[in-house]
Amino acid sequence: MESLGPDEIERYKRHILLPEVGGEGQQKLKRARVLVIGAGGLGAPVLQYLAAAGIGTLGIVDDDRVSLSNLQRQVIHDSGTLGAMKTRSATEAIARLNPHVRTIAFEERFGPDFAALHLGRFDLVIDGSDNFDTRYAAADAAEAAKIALVTGAVGRFDGTLTVLKPWETDAEGRQNPTYRDLFPARPPEGLVPACAETGVIGALTGVIGTLMAMEAIKLIVGIGEPLVGRLLIYDSLSANFNTIRYKRRKPRTAS
Repeated sequence: MESLGPDEIERYKRHILLPEVGGEGQQKLKRARVLVIGAGGLGAPVLQYLAAAGIGTLGIVDDDRVSLSNLQRQVIHDSGTLGAMKTRSATEAIARLNPHVRTIAFEERFGPDFAALHLGRFDLVIDGSDNFDTRYAAADAAEAAKIALVTGAVGRFDGTLTVLKPWETDAEGRQNPTYRDLFPARPPEGLVPACAETGVIGALTGVIGTLMAMEAIKLIVGIGEPLVGRLLIYDSLSANFNTIRYKRRKPRTAS
């Protein structure tokens, strides 16, 4: 394992004091290579908290530029980065936050071709995208590569997240579910409008994005019970969290 320097030991002292993390867990975080899809509402807090936690390498995939309407929720960017590529803005913010973190910027959209070229360089994928095409592509690629995926989504005042490791089995020997077991097909066009059409409360993305970062840390360090086979649902207006379990669907038998 990579050793921690004196500055890092002081920086991560509150982590190291936790018996569940300690020096060994912090070294795992330093060694980790995490790919974050999207540097927007969900990706912003994910990137900030993972950088602060000492993730060694953060890959950032986004082909968009910072606009004024982003700043209400995409807190890794600021007024001084308007018009800049989100990958560049996020990279500069991470460098200011934690110089020990290496960033790799990809100014493109995530898709099967990207996954074939780059996914093998990472240990964990976090999907903070805002469309189902990317979510399905990320889930399929991560499953094929046997890389854990943390995926989340928000809409107006509510959000969800889950963790996918479909190549593994649970404590009872059952195969873990896939993203398509949770969402078998894309919703019809227009049924789930984008936040640009309906709006979204900015702080909601902070809640869900921070929870996604926490799931990532759990997976990397090997602590707690990640949200595998469980969908966490947050209703911000009622301040209510619910968790529902979902399973792998049984394959249809030929008639």
